[in-house]
Amino acid sequence: MSSAFMKEEAGVPWTPPSATRAYRVVWTGDIDPASAAQPEVMRETDDLLDALRWLANRPRPGFELRGVDGELLATNAA
Repeated sequence: MSSAFMKEEAGVPWTPPSATRAYRVVWTGDIDPASAAQPEVMRETDDLLDALRWLANRPRPGFELRGVDGELLATNAA
């Protein structure tokens, strides 16, 4: 029996889509540049300083900070 609040295929409670945030930190470290794979979103926020602090505290390179339009704003590449 399915409920209006359950995803039929997964059996988990439905949650509304999250609002678009101004900044997104993505992980690009394992992605082959020749592939069509999309970077994994690690953090989204409207606070630029929060995003930059989070990016700076990553122990390894491979993260990028991008704006809502996808423009590269910062990276922690070595």
